Parts: sequence; C-alpha cells; structure tokens
Amino acid sequence: MFGEICVVKLVILKTQTMKATLHHQDVSSGNQFNTSYSHAYTSLWERFMTYASSQEEKRFFWTALSLVGHGTFFTIITFATVILTGNIFALLAVTCATMMVVLAVNLAALPVKYIIPVFFGSLLVDVLVIITALVLWVH
Repeated sequence: MFGEICVVKLVILKTQTMKATLHHQDVSSGNQFNTSYSHAYTSLWERFMTYASSQEEKRFFWTALSLVGHGTFFTIITFATVILTGNIFALLAVTCATMMVVLAVNLAALPVKYIIPVFFGSLLVDVLVIITALVLWVH
C-alpha cells in the first residue's frame, strides 16, 4: 500500500461523458494496472427539454395553465403588488410584457417545449417584479 503510486485522470469529453482512469504502480515490484470507467450524464437543461418535449400530448393543459393561470392569477397579483407599493410604471410595463410574451407564444401555436420554458420564465420575472416592488416600497 505504501509502495504504490496512484494517479487519477479525470477527462470530460465534448459528448459529456466523464471518464476516470486510475493508474496504479507498485514501486517495489514495478507491477502496473489500470482501472477505467465511464459515466454519461445529461445536464439539467437537457433533462428539462426532454420533459417538455414529452408533454406534447398535454398541449391543451399547458396552454390553459399558461393563459388562465398566468393571466388571471399571477399577473393580477403582480399588478396589485406594484400598484399598492408605489405604482412604478416600469414595473407595470415589465409585468404586462411578460404576459404578452406568454400570450404570443400560445397564440403562435409553438410546440410545448417552448411554452413551458416561457411560462416558467415569465413566472420568475413576475416574482422578481414583486420582490423589486416590495424592496422599493420598504426602502
């Protein structure tokens, strides 16, 4: 054990396959052996896009959720928060613009792999607008 040299090589290829090679060499006897393994992984964005592509049969659900849920719940709450915390026009414009992007994506009948990221992105923008309005109101 004490007479061994252990070298670990970690190589990440363009195909997103992680390969590790362990090279052991016993210094006293000169024996060498290699241990190698590969592990393929997918990024979070690739897994999300695979999920979004698999939701094509639930297109009506995602369209309804993004239009009705976003248009009647999230946009109204964001507008109310901005108006009650100081009525800042720029935040109102951003809130309106995010709803218009969701509306445009749905009316263009784009695939669900575009509807889902735009919907969640617009919800993120609405949450950031609410946080900004509250911070400006408190400050």
